[in-house]
Amino acid sequence: MTSPLPPSPSAVPVLDLAPVVPVVVVADAADAVPLARALVAGGLPAIEVTLRTPAGLDAIRAIAAEVADAVVGAGTVITPAQVSDSVAAGARFLVSPGWTDSLLAAMQASGVPFLPGVSTTSEVVALLERGVREMKFFPAQAAGGTAYLKSLAGPLPQARFCPTGGIGPANAPEYLALPNVGCVGGTWMLPQDAIEAKDWARVERLAREAAGLRRPFSAGGTSR
Repeated sequence: MTSPLPPSPSAVPVLDLAPVVPVVVVADAADAVPLARALVAGGLPAIEVTLRTPAGLDAIRAIAAEVADAVVGAGTVITPAQVSDSVAAGARFLVSPGWTDSLLAAMQASGVPFLPGVSTTSEVVALLERGVREMKFFPAQAAGGTAYLKSLAGPLPQARFCPTGGIGPANAPEYLALPNVGCVGGTWMLPQDAIEAKDWARVERLAREAAGLRRPFSAGGTSR
């Protein structure tokens, strides 16, 4: 299968890789490759594998080695050591739930795209001061949802977001319709019972439905 993405995301903003980024929590590294293949087949090639479990790095390593059409990234990156470990494992982008100066410096030095997490206006302004314009908005629903992001678009139009947290198929289109949202992150295409049953066909079907939630226009005004 030919990937619609360029071979490397280094010149492509993380927010433009796909309209929906699956947030994957892998308990068993053996599930990583078939799960990633199902997501890619369903049209979701940008895959965030979180470091919430001991299997996270092994899962990233396996996907990077065996699923050519996947653009695998590391999520829940909270330390500089995790930055270097994730890149060494093959992560092609990094996502954090929040940021500190040391974590941000490590991500900036990593050589791969990254999304530092924010939930307040001050955090957004602080990142803009440091030249960072793409961010994760987390936890999206709890931090104010679409109303909050709409409020930020006026005074801070240069900031773009990937909202994650409390987002599903019912409200994802509302987020994707906002001019300062490039993509959303979520887990709804990865139901726990499907993963436990290794029902990859169901994961692929749900991924295909999620991939259909595309914005009519990108921030630059071109359809995608």
